[in-house]
Amino acid sequence: MDGYIVDILRGDLIIEVQTANFSSIARKIRRLVARHRVLLVYPIPRDLWIVKMPQRTCDGVKRRKSPKHLDVAEVFGELVSFPDLIAHQNFQLDVVLTEEETVCRFDARKRWRRRGWVTVERRLLTIYETVSLRNSDDYMAMIPIGLPKEFLTSELADALGHPRRLAQRMAYCLRKGGLIEKVASKGNSIVYAKVCHDRCARYNSS
Repeated sequence: MDGYIVDILRGDLIIEVQTANFSSIARKIRRLVARHRVLLVYPIPRDLWIVKMPQRTCDGVKRRKSPKHLDVAEVFGELVSFPDLIAHQNFQLDVVLTEEETVCRFDARKRWRRRGWVTVERRLLTIYETVSLRNSDDYMAMIPIGLPKEFLTSELADALGHPRRLAQRMAYCLRKGGLIEKVASKGNSIVYAKVCHDRCARYNSS
């Protein structure tokens, strides 16, 4: 399609499955969205098992569960690559929450990276849930209930239960998508507020 290899073509809908970072496909997605409907599918491991293959024949396979439990909000860490597309009528996003297994092997030549352990395979074990983001309302529904009308990213981070860095990326994406706006400054922080519904509708139709 338009010079690009796509994963799935279902009628006039292009479906792309991305398991790595969005920056590597940003140019491709922007060009496809300009002329076609695009559904981007992004899996996030809510539960992750780490499997380490034996370094020596006498060793056994080690398998442990990661203490991290990721959720849908993590997608904003990648959406910073094309945040304006969240309001584009041709762009859709499915976030798939999964249980996965990461298989690692030891490579002495790469001791500088993760102490020599290199990921060689990712295995899908379970699909828990698919969260579909189709329009402005879907994205705005991700802002936690109870957040003040005007808020800081520190308050957003507390409400989400995530580090402030992720909350800042979420705010950046929502602002670029025309869903929230900067209304003031408080010290070195930006104060945000939701854009009223009718203004969002005008933004999406422009």
